[in-house]
Amino acid sequence: MLWLIYIVSELSDMLDGMIARKKNEVSDFGKLFDPFADTFMQLTCFFCFVVDGIFPAVLFLLVIYREFSILFIRNLMLKKGITLGARMSGKIKTVFYIFAGGAALFTDSLQRLSVFENIIPTLKTAVLIIFIISVVISIVSFIDYMITYRNNK
Repeated sequence: MLWLIYIVSELSDMLDGMIARKKNEVSDFGKLFDPFADTFMQLTCFFCFVVDGIFPAVLFLLVIYREFSILFIRNLMLKKGITLGARMSGKIKTVFYIFAGGAALFTDSLQRLSVFENIIPTLKTAVLIIFIISVVISIVSFIDYMITYRNNK
């Protein structure tokens, strides 16, 4: 069931964005709400992976700090009358978050089903590496948002 929720939420988000752009119905509300909804769902998944011991808590904290900092930057920009939507670096970060979440969910599913038990440790290591890469990309993305904020001061 979790697979279904994960796939439907990610696909619906992607389709929503494509339809909005195609119909030219991009709004300031959508620019703010869509990244917020994405982040809320991803943080929830990541928290579950922390509880399961797949995602190290320290990396999760870095993700949380990045995400709340971006929300703060968006609010600062909004006070200036500028709506800061998702930047390309944020979209790339999201793709890596989705990939990391899917890889962790796949590994967790195999472990819970007790199949391919001999490769679970290798998969866990691979998932950890994917999470580390995702966190690095999220930090690079944060720097991009900071530069954008400073350029709009």
